[in-house]
Amino acid sequence: MSGKLLWGARFRAAPDPALMRLSRADASYFRLAGVDMLASQAHARELQRAGLLTAQECETLVATLDAMRAEQAAGRLHPAAQDEDVHTFIERVLTERLGALGGKLRAGRSRNDQAANDLKLYLRGEARRLAGQVLALQDALLAQAAQHTATLAPGFTHLQPAQPIVFAHQLLAHAQALARDVDRFVDWDRRAARGPLGAAALAGSALALRPALSAGELGFDGPAENSIDAVGSRDHVAEFLFVCAMLGVDLSRLAEEIVLWSSRQFGWVELDDAFATGSSIMPQKKNPDVAELTRGRSARLISDLNGMLVLLKALPFSYNRDLSEDKHYVFDAVDTLADVLPALSGLARTLHVNAEVLARQCAEGFTLATEVADWLARQGVPFAQAHEITGALVRYCEDKGIGLQQLAEADLRAVDVRLTPPLRAVLSPQAAVQARSGHGGTAPAAVEAQLARLRETLATQAQWAGSATMPR
Repeated sequence: MSGKLLWGARFRAAPDPALMRLSRADASYFRLAGVDMLASQAHARELQRAGLLTAQECETLVATLDAMRAEQAAGRLHPAAQDEDVHTFIERVLTERLGALGGKLRAGRSRNDQAANDLKLYLRGEARRLAGQVLALQDALLAQAAQHTATLAPGFTHLQPAQPIVFAHQLLAHAQALARDVDRFVDWDRRAARGPLGAAALAGSALALRPALSAGELGFDGPAENSIDAVGSRDHVAEFLFVCAMLGVDLSRLAEEIVLWSSRQFGWVELDDAFATGSSIMPQKKNPDVAELTRGRSARLISDLNGMLVLLKALPFSYNRDLSEDKHYVFDAVDTLADVLPALSGLARTLHVNAEVLARQCAEGFTLATEVADWLARQGVPFAQAHEITGALVRYCEDKGIGLQQLAEADLRAVDVRLTPPLRAVLSPQAAVQARSGHGGTAPAAVEAQLARLRETLATQAQWAGSATMPR
């Protein structure tokens, strides 16, 4: 049996090439080499504490792993075709450089706890990196919102004109959802901060008996409480994928609105040339492909989550080779968001908002009807009656082909005697938005206060996103 595998001494025949093609890790999985080397350094120190390595041997291993990490990061160290996985790759290189000492590092651990540990380390770093990219999109949205706290716009429900708002309020609605996505990464990280090293294959290690020290060196809050759970659980992977999928859905909703806003029928925004594409047959086209691709990629993020949940369903609770598929879903989600977020940030940052078009449309479709009902309620009319009176007023306007702002005193009396001239003072988009001055409302002052609070939230999130997951 080849000594290049980490297993096989009890086998009498070499593995079939078909087996090895299936068993060998996908090339993308070798991106975990860097975190595996960091974990290997922590394990070397644990073996020194256990008396299996001398201080000099530990120092040599740690220094060699440092050099290997630098070479791998610089693109000068690569896995060979015979390396079954990242663990085989690293042990092969260590053995080539250090001889028998390189093989000592395998004592007291298993590929089971190594694989779980590597992915956790990787995901904790990626959660922060992705959060930073979301925050860049947030910066773009907030910069746009700051310019439009007084820009009148139509607000929609059911994609039908509903009430006047300021455009910043619509932008900040998306920003609030994205802030919760970053919070989900922060919250996920709290549960993921338990280190699997020391669990070995499933029962714990008889040699590495102080996993709390290794966990601390790797930036975890502590070691996993149960060795079977440590190697067999992937709920942290599924949860990470849920955060990615939810983020993808929120990005898709923003993208869908940009597609609508940039259409000729809406005309609310114009796309910057750098973030739009054209047609191969229609020279006049300027297409919102960034937004459309974002919508499409959200389907992949949802599929990654679904695939991981199906993988875990009915899996016996310890390590099973099925779990090696976890990296397929995670890497796809991470890579998808890494492509989508910078492009969508650029699109949002460079949008040109047509404020005049928004202002012209904000009162269309009888969006001021609620102002009539609210005004009647303030005069003591029960709202159920106010609603009926307002509906009759809208029908009257439709029959006459006029808007609410065009009503004369005689028109008001013709519908209901309780509709008196002072009502006309509230029949403007400016009055409508100013009236909604409560916390979270669309009045310019309320939106500016919301913007200030959100900036504080994002500043706190940025501190977390910039924090190191490992103290070393």
